[in-house]
Amino acid sequence: MNEKNEKEKKQLYKVRANIMKALSHPLRLEIVESLEKGEKCVTEISEIVGSKRSNVSRHLTVLTKAELLNSRKEGLNMYYSLKCPCVLDFFSCVEKVLKEQIKEKIRLLRKTIR
Repeated sequence: MNEKNEKEKKQLYKVRANIMKALSHPLRLEIVESLEKGEKCVTEISEIVGSKRSNVSRHLTVLTKAELLNSRKEGLNMYYSLKCPCVLDFFSCVEKVLKEQIKEKIRLLRKTIR
């Protein structure tokens, strides 16, 4: 692989890591999931996730900077939506990984108990 391709590959890993980092907080995952059915304002999101507006706003900033969300201002309200709803597919993938881990742990426990 030439040096240019290697540099591009490293940059791609860095960009992927930034997205994963933005999703690496439980509240941010909940916020992303709350936007599954469409755009919502900060107040609505706060009510759905059960957290203070200031806290939600801080997490929305992280998600927006990672380019996972669109945002727009209407009057005094900020509205957010998923830039790429396929991010929710990632959640399904993670859940499949968790199920496989559980299966393996159960298998090991059964083996140990015998």
